[in-house]
Amino acid sequence: MVLDERDLVRRVVESHDRRAFGELVKLHQSQLRYSLRQLTGWDEALADDLAQETFIRAWKSLGQFRGDAKFFTWLYRIAYNCFAAHHRSRKPEDTADDEFLERHGGSSDHSIDLHRDFALALAQFPPQQRMVLHLHMQREMTHEEIAGLLDCPLGTVKSHIQRGREKLQEKLSAWRTGDGI
Repeated sequence: MVLDERDLVRRVVESHDRRAFGELVKLHQSQLRYSLRQLTGWDEALADDLAQETFIRAWKSLGQFRGDAKFFTWLYRIAYNCFAAHHRSRKPEDTADDEFLERHGGSSDHSIDLHRDFALALAQFPPQQRMVLHLHMQREMTHEEIAGLLDCPLGTVKSHIQRGREKLQEKLSAWRTGDGI
């Protein structure tokens, strides 16, 4: 018998059902880890750590989930908060810019993976804009959904997307021209 998310959440909240929570994790961990990899410049270890922290926080605070949003939206909000907290705790010199420039400074290696290059380009944006771009371009969320998830004004979301697309087009222009960065 397959339960829907609401039933799984209810079971976790009412009886601390670890199996039900395990099902929620199974439903969302791949997409969440992929999203966090995109946000961390494809730092797989960091993304996995942030995903684990996200699920730990979700377990501890699932009783606060009101159900007025989709569960994955609530979960992504926790993931974004984990990511933002990590980003704030970094030293200013820690950045994906160096790795991006090192990989792309005149390189014409056609075997480079576009997803990784996108993630490295995305990692150069401030955290909130990075999350907005990822959610819109890769998770195909609407402007309104993103504004609700990140609790920010709709106009901010729209401007992050517009400006971000322009910058990403510049950063990934070699892929568009077929030069393969």
